[in-house]
Amino acid sequence: MVGRKKRLLIKIGSSTLTQGHKKISRGKIEDIAEQLQKLQKEYDIILVSSGAVAAARQFVDLAGRPSIEVKQALAAIGQMHLMRIYQEIFRDYDLNCAQCLLTYYDFDNQESRINMTNTINTLLDNGYIPIINENDTVATAEIQFGDNDKLAALTSELMDVNLLLLVTDTEGLFTKDPKEYGDAQIIKEIFELDSHISGMSDSKSTLGSGGMKSKLQSAQIAQSAGIETWIISGLKQNFLINAMNGESEFTKILTHS
Repeated sequence: MVGRKKRLLIKIGSSTLTQGHKKISRGKIEDIAEQLQKLQKEYDIILVSSGAVAAARQFVDLAGRPSIEVKQALAAIGQMHLMRIYQEIFRDYDLNCAQCLLTYYDFDNQESRINMTNTINTLLDNGYIPIINENDTVATAEIQFGDNDKLAALTSELMDVNLLLLVTDTEGLFTKDPKEYGDAQIIKEIFELDSHISGMSDSKSTLGSGGMKSKLQSAQIAQSAGIETWIISGLKQNFLINAMNGESEFTKILTHS
């Protein structure tokens, strides 16, 4: 499209939205909104946001064993609260947002892919920020994404974005586990991902469902589509602007050597 802004897809994990605690941090969403207001001048922005289950746990404690059914119920309760928080805060920054709930089947079905593309394009053309999450209430253990990293990568490919940002609670990929080794060094640029993925565990954050291995696997999907991925920490203030201005350290997954 002639004159189209560059497209930026930002995936925000639960660990960022809660700042390592059990509740959604309104202050962190305010920080995100303030940055998106600045970025929107140059970019069309798509947000993939976790946090529905974390939002629900602020209000309810469902009985029963941890199961897909309990997760689905928590997601159904929490998604409303999460979107209410986004809408209230984004309104204060003159940002318009819309909710899009997707499933794996939406990407596997050509008609659904066309419908998704048309809907998101229409939202972007009218200045809205689509806030995307997996539709946990209808997903099953067999078809669920498992985490929003893959959802973000598939959406990036579908919408032909220019850059994918995976926001988490660590600055990126390190030579060693930085929580165990003080001499661990951040890897600033990666092209070949297979060796990193094969040697990595499936460890996950306390509240999130994805880990670093999931992020690299998702970056591989984006890389195959010619999309560069950045893995950045969302724990500090102004983390998006700092990354875009080259004022913070993070890992870039490149699309060419």
